[in-house]
This record gives sequence, structure tokens and C-alpha cells, in this order.
Amino acid sequence: MKRVLIVEDEKDLADLLAFNLEKDGYEVTSVYDGAIGLETARNKLPDLMLLDLMLPGMLGTEVCKALRKDKNTSHIPIIMLTAKGDEIDRVVGFEVGADDYIVKPFSMRELLLRIKALFRRHTAEQPVPDILIFGDIVIDNQRHIT
Repeated sequence: MKRVLIVEDEKDLADLLAFNLEKDGYEVTSVYDGAIGLETARNKLPDLMLLDLMLPGMLGTEVCKALRKDKNTSHIPIIMLTAKGDEIDRVVGFEVGADDYIVKPFSMRELLLRIKALFRRHTAEQPVPDILIFGDIVIDNQRHIT
């Protein structure tokens, strides 16, 4: 079961998101503060994160930047959900590392389809291990030696 972390300060919206995601078969954790969202992501390592921009404790852009800088969390797909829909806001969202950016109000059906699309892409992009071993052959991808 895929795990989704919702970081959204509007509790009613977070509850609605959680309800629809759980109905679609996801395990959901919701938090309502940016700093707590960052800590929760680092501790629980969700399969995907829905992240608001305007959050108490820490802005969503800062949460996203921190997650992308950390090798343990840099792989987590992040969808930003926000009322800020100007082009500059979307550009900043992508520049700090968001995988997708959805402006409120949004279609729940579209959001669920975007989540499925992100999971398809991230499942297909399996990371190559640092060291591959085939019998007596050892390949070190970091140092490019055999």
C-alpha cells in the first residue's frame, strides 16, 4: 500500500484529501504545519507528499528545498497544492523541486489521476545501485570501474 503524507494547514481540506486517498487505497498521514511536515517526511519516508505552500512553522517551498537536499528524502515525489496560481509561483514551485503543481480549487478526480501518473513514472525510474555484482564481475557505478 502506497503511503501519502498530506501537509496542509486547512484541516477540512486535509480531511477531504485523506478521505478520498484512503478510499482510493492509500495509507494517509496528515499534518498541519510545515516544520512538522518536514520532520514527518524524514521519519516516515512517504511514497508521495501533498504539500501546501502557505504553512505555519515553515513555508512549503522551504520544506520542499530541505527534502530535495537530503539524500534520504530527495526521491519522494512532491505535489504542491496551493491557492497561489500566478506563473511566478508555479515556476518557483518547480524550481525548488516540486514534481507537480496544482492550484486550488482543483478537481479531486484530476488530483487522484496525477498521483497515479507520478507513481507510474517513479516506479519505472528504479535507481541503479552503486555496485552491481554478476558472478565474479563487480561494477562500481560511482567510481566507474570494474
